[in-house]
Amino acid sequence: MTETLADALPPPAILAEPRSRVPAQLADDAELIAACRRGEARAMELLYHQFKRRVFGMAHRIVGASDAEEVAQEVFVRVFRGLANFRGDSQLSTWIYRLTVNASLSHLAKRGRRQEVGDDGIAELPAPPVAERDPGLASRIEAALAALPAGYRAILVLHDVEGLSHEECAAILECRVGTCKSQLHKARGKMRELLGPMGVVAPGANR
Repeated sequence: MTETLADALPPPAILAEPRSRVPAQLADDAELIAACRRGEARAMELLYHQFKRRVFGMAHRIVGASDAEEVAQEVFVRVFRGLANFRGDSQLSTWIYRLTVNASLSHLAKRGRRQEVGDDGIAELPAPPVAERDPGLASRIEAALAALPAGYRAILVLHDVEGLSHEECAAILECRVGTCKSQLHKARGKMRELLGPMGVVAPGANR
């Protein structure tokens, strides 16, 4: 049976603390943001537990296992510093995922010229060195993913691994939906080149 990219990739290690249950009065994003802005420690803890898994998982796929925790910590620093200026133009989750992608790409580019994700530069960041991998399907896929240019890796992770729509991906990457679709197509093509005839396909590859 043909596996999807998301099926074949093993889940990244998750930060150890169990997810806290969000009280009803803080379940709404606006209430949670307002409480964080007031400096309520419990609200900040709840926001962290609500998003830590996705943030860490996305960072892991983009920057690799060794740097994922550092990037995730940087993301939450940016989140709590930036909440005062968060205008609510997008969903809280979209904003946090955008910070995650930008922090991940910034981390990869910190030794060179700073590059942001955009219509022209989404695929331009180089891939980090790929460590030697053990044979096996999951390890080959992870190695191929790590060998992709970072911009391609970001769109592939957002759409094919995290399962976000083209519209959500475009909002996170701050590019046009058409650009998102085009870059995803190119990323999948590059991934197929790296993998060879393995029988692993991206979910919804015709979307």
